[in-house]
Amino acid sequence: MTVSTHKPQQPSTNDLLTRVLYGDNFRQEHGFWRRLLTTEPFRRSGGGTPDERLALSYHRLRILNDALDSGARLAADPRALAALHEWLGPVDPALTTVAGIHYNLFLGSLLDHDPGTLRDLSDFLELRSIGTFLCTEVAHGNDAAAVETTATYDRDRDGFVLHTPNSGAQKFMPNTSPAGGPKTGVVAARLLADGTDHGVFLFLAPLTDAVSALPGVRVRRLPARMGSPVDHCLTSFDRYFVPRKALLAGEQGRIGADGRFTSELANRRRRFLLSIGRVTPGKLSMSACAVGSARLTLAIAIRYAGHRLVSGSRGSRRVPVYAHRTHHGPLAAAMATVFAMSLLHRRALDRWESAPAADRDEAERLVAVAKGWITWQARGVIVECRERCGAQGLLENNGMTELFTGIEGAITAEGDNLAVHAKAAAEMLFSVTVRDEEETEGPGDLDDPRFLGRLLGAVEDIWFDRARERISAAPPGDPLGRWNAASGAALHGVEAYGYRQAGEAYEQAVASLPAGAARERLTELHRLFALRWIARNSGDLLAAGRLTADQVSSLPDVVERLIATVARHAPDLVKSFALPERLMSDWPIAGPGYADAYDDPDGSWHQRRGPGGAVGREAAAAGRRTADFRRPACGSKRRRPLREKVAALGTRGVLLAYWGTTSMLSRWFEKPQVSVDESVRPRA
Repeated sequence: MTVSTHKPQQPSTNDLLTRVLYGDNFRQEHGFWRRLLTTEPFRRSGGGTPDERLALSYHRLRILNDALDSGARLAADPRALAALHEWLGPVDPALTTVAGIHYNLFLGSLLDHDPGTLRDLSDFLELRSIGTFLCTEVAHGNDAAAVETTATYDRDRDGFVLHTPNSGAQKFMPNTSPAGGPKTGVVAARLLADGTDHGVFLFLAPLTDAVSALPGVRVRRLPARMGSPVDHCLTSFDRYFVPRKALLAGEQGRIGADGRFTSELANRRRRFLLSIGRVTPGKLSMSACAVGSARLTLAIAIRYAGHRLVSGSRGSRRVPVYAHRTHHGPLAAAMATVFAMSLLHRRALDRWESAPAADRDEAERLVAVAKGWITWQARGVIVECRERCGAQGLLENNGMTELFTGIEGAITAEGDNLAVHAKAAAEMLFSVTVRDEEETEGPGDLDDPRFLGRLLGAVEDIWFDRARERISAAPPGDPLGRWNAASGAALHGVEAYGYRQAGEAYEQAVASLPAGAARERLTELHRLFALRWIARNSGDLLAAGRLTADQVSSLPDVVERLIATVARHAPDLVKSFALPERLMSDWPIAGPGYADAYDDPDGSWHQRRGPGGAVGREAAAAGRRTADFRRPACGSKRRRPLREKVAALGTRGVLLAYWGTTSMLSRWFEKPQVSVDESVRPRA
C-alpha cells in the first residue's frame, strides 16, 4: 500500500503581509465586507445629483441590513463595525456615515443601556425607522457636556419634555431629514427633575415619518458640506413629550416609578461620559475609515504610476513615471506610513477590547490619540497620492477628491482631532513614564530595531519634559496661561506618543513573522518609518546625547537607500492590501486603459474613409457610446447609468444573504450573542 503525504502549503509573502495588515482573522472579520463592495449595488455610481446619490446610499443601507443576520449583533461587535468602515468608507462615504450612526451610535447606545429591561428594537433592526444620534449643538461641539437642550420630567404625564431654549442649542448636523425613510433619534439633553439639573443623559425620540418632522420637532437642512452628500440638519424641539422609558438609564442614573432620580455616580461629567460611551467605538471606526481610504488611494497612485508613460532621457524611449525618484520616493514613504497606520489601528482596537477595568482609561486614551494620528496621516497620504496623479487625480471619476473630502469629515467626527489630542496632552503631561534602564543608554546602532524604539520613546520624553519645564516657569494663579505655555510642546509629545505606539506595533509584527521575504519587507518598512521621524527630531536627539554627529549626518543617506528598496517592492506590497480587482476597475486611472474613459466616439480616429474619400460613418456609429467619462466596464458587461441602477436595486441577491451567514458570522458566533427576536435584551 502506498501512502501519500501532502505538506500544507506555506503562506505566500503577500498572504503573510495581508495578515499583518488585517489581523489573524482576515477572512472572518473582513471577508464579508470585502465581497459585499464588489457586488453591483455597491459599485461606484456613475454620477447623479446630490439627492440621487443620497437616496442611493440609504438604499444601499437597506440592502446591507438585509444581508446581515442581525443589526444588533453588528452593533455589539466593535471589530465588525471597524471592518465595515475600513472597506465601505472608501467606496461610499455617505453610506458609511449613516451606517455608522445607525449601528454604532444609535443601536449601540440602546444596547449598552438598561441591561435589565426589554426594549422593542424590531423597527430599527428591520429599518422601518433609521436611527440617528443628536448630541452636539450649534454652540456646543467638543464641549458637549455643556449642551443646553433640556429634558424636564413631568410627573403628571410620567415622561420628559424635550425643549430647545435658544438658537445655540439646536442640534447640529445629525441626519434627521425624512430622506431614506422615518428617523428616530437618541438625543443628548440635560435632565431636569424637581428643579434640579442632574446632568446630560440620552433619550430615545421619534423624529420624522416618511414625509416630514413630527409635531414638536423642527428639522432644517444645513448647507451642503464638502464631500459625499449626507442629509445633515439643524434639529430643535418645542416642548416635545416622550415617555419615561425613553430615558436610556443605567448606573449613571434613572427616574423610578415614584418619580425620584437616583444615580450611582455623584459626578455629572462622569454620568455624561458613561452615557456617550459609544463615541470610543466611533473613534475606532474613524481610524478604520482613514486606514482604508489611504490604502486604496496609495494603491491607485502606484498602479497609475506604473502605466503612465513619459519621455525618458532619450527622446525615443518612454518610461513609467514611477521610474523617477521624484515620483516613487513620496509613494514609498507613504507605503511605510500606511502600514504604520494599519498596525496602530489594530493595536488600539486590541488594547481597548481586551483592557481590564484598571487599564480602561489608558486604553481609551490610546484609541483617541490613534484616531487623531491616523486620520491626520491619512490626509497627508491622500494629498500626496492625489498630487502624484496630476490633473487626473482632480477629476471626480477617479475618486481621489471624494476620498480627500471624506477624510476631512473623519478628522472632525467623534471629537475634533486637535481637541482630542489636547485632552490627551493634559492627561499625559503630569504622568510619569518609567523607562527601562537600557533606554537611558547613549547612542546605539541605527540598524537595531530596539535602538530605534528607544529613540522614538526619547522624542516623546523630550517634548513632555519641555512642556513640564514651560508650565513650571509660567506665572502661578493663571491656569489658562500655564496651559497655553505648555500646550504646544505637549501636543508634540502626543504626536510622538503616536509614533512610538506605531513603532512598537511594527516591532511586534516583524517579530511575529517567520524568516523570509515577508519579514524582510516589513523590516524595511519599519526602518523607513522610524528613521524618517528620527531624522525630523535629530537635533533634539543629538543635544540629548541619544545620537552622535556621525549618525545625524548619515541619516539622509540611510533613508534614501531605504526609499529605493521600498520603492522597488511597492507594486508587490500593494497586492498585500487584498483589494479586489473588480473594486479597482471602478477607478479608471487604476488600469492601463485609463485613457479609454476619455475616448470620443465621434473623434476622427474612429472614422474610416471608403472609396472616393467618403467617410464610413456607419462603421463608426455601430460602435458609438455616450461620451460621459464613465469608468471602463469590468469584463464585458456594460455599466448602467445611475438612474437605471437605482431602479434595479430593489432586488436583494441570494449571494449577499449567503455571505452574511458565512464569513461574518463565523467570527460572531465566537462572541456572546444578542437575541434578534421582536424584543432584544441588550448585553450587560
